[in-house]
Amino acid sequence: MDSQPVVVLAGGLLIGLVFGSVGLLSGFCVVSGLRNHINGDGRMIRTIAVAVAVAILGTQALSAFGYVDLSKSIYLAPTFSAPVVLLGGLLFGYGMIAANACASRTMVLLGRGNLRSLVVIATIGITAQMTLKGLIAPFRIALVNASQTTFSAVSLPAVLAGTGLTPSVAAALAALVVAAAFLVYAFSHASFRATPLLVLSGIVMGLLVPAGWLVTGYLGADPFTPVPVASLTFIAPLADSLQYVMLSTGSTVNFGIVVMGGVLLGSFLTAVATRRFELEGYKSHNHMLRSIGGAAMMGVGGVMAFGCSIGQGLTGLSTLALPSAIAVVGILIGAMVGLRSPVRVPALASA
Repeated sequence: MDSQPVVVLAGGLLIGLVFGSVGLLSGFCVVSGLRNHINGDGRMIRTIAVAVAVAILGTQALSAFGYVDLSKSIYLAPTFSAPVVLLGGLLFGYGMIAANACASRTMVLLGRGNLRSLVVIATIGITAQMTLKGLIAPFRIALVNASQTTFSAVSLPAVLAGTGLTPSVAAALAALVVAAAFLVYAFSHASFRATPLLVLSGIVMGLLVPAGWLVTGYLGADPFTPVPVASLTFIAPLADSLQYVMLSTGSTVNFGIVVMGGVLLGSFLTAVATRRFELEGYKSHNHMLRSIGGAAMMGVGGVMAFGCSIGQGLTGLSTLALPSAIAVVGILIGAMVGLRSPVRVPALASA
């Protein structure tokens, strides 16, 4: 495989650096957002809502002006298995609660010295690779082949266009309505409006998604060595990163791998600069076993769902893809089941 253009790799590194730094400073985390929301503090979940809205508006604007062809992304493939995507979301959602952080948050925490995160990341990478290409792959493929369907419309704009609207009007209407709903939900909360750091972090995290589309879909649009059209996601890139650090000979660095490196480096540099870097480990074997089990569920489920809480929850939703909505529903249901479980473990780390 040919190396990806330097501009694509540089762009991916910059995106990762910003994600790691902002993620550490703001505590941006789906697990914390859901847990805090249940306990009465809805600010973080509204930060995520702002990020989703900004990601949708930015991504759909890029598509409307012809900077990126979203149909080339994995999220808008016309053939997919809704049951497998939903099951993957359920597994991932429950797994991130068991591990006490999703894949993206775990990368940020590793950068600040949380060694428990190293165990979680390694487990995610191994089980994701097993599900993509290894021991579990035949079972996953059999499930997909038995349940996949080809749809005439796989996005909300496509559904609206079926009512007679032009594709451009349908896309604009869908983006504005969905983004407005998320923004109204976020800014209707007085405590959230009074926390500028969370508002700003939501905007920045949301902008990183169209930035990723621009880097791969526009800067990487070389007719001779095209770069896969992608943006922020963590499960497959973690699997690729693990394989690269183990077997780099004959392999090449890609956008996803440099994003992972950037997240780790951005978090580390920010932790050192703000004096937050501190080595931490497990305090009990039960905690370790639960983290490993949760990480394994995230690795397997993330592959089945075509993404994680960021890969589907931000990047997938930015395309307004129906499979992404199914995956997010599965993630939320799995997470809520996990949060209502009587089994509790100490937090992986505080932000």
